[in-house]
Amino acid sequence: MAAKSLTQTQIVAKLSELEQLTKKQVKSILDNLAQLAYKEAKNGFTLPGLGKLVLVSRKARMGRNPATGEAIKIPAKKVVKFRVSKAAKDAIAGAPAAKAAPAKKPAKKKK
Repeated sequence: MAAKSLTQTQIVAKLSELEQLTKKQVKSILDNLAQLAYKEAKNGFTLPGLGKLVLVSRKARMGRNPATGEAIKIPAKKVVKFRVSKAAKDAIAGAPAAKAAPAKKPAKKKK
């Protein structure tokens, strides 16, 4: 069974303990960081060591209503995506293993 993710209260408590700040100060910092990210995401907002929030435009496309199977047009829209940094990927998933070259088969001799 997978472990549960940290709640906001748990994050605040851990950061408060690590940085020797009050929980109220840490909560305020996190709230201000979130507000800044919301405001600046349209220009790209980078969280050093974690990744970047980017605004992406999706084109209009055709889709299907799953209940009826009817084809419907999905309009173009803008969506926010989070691109994880290479450092975060390597730290979380582990460094990618070097791809080994496949072993060469010995050439067959012609008679």
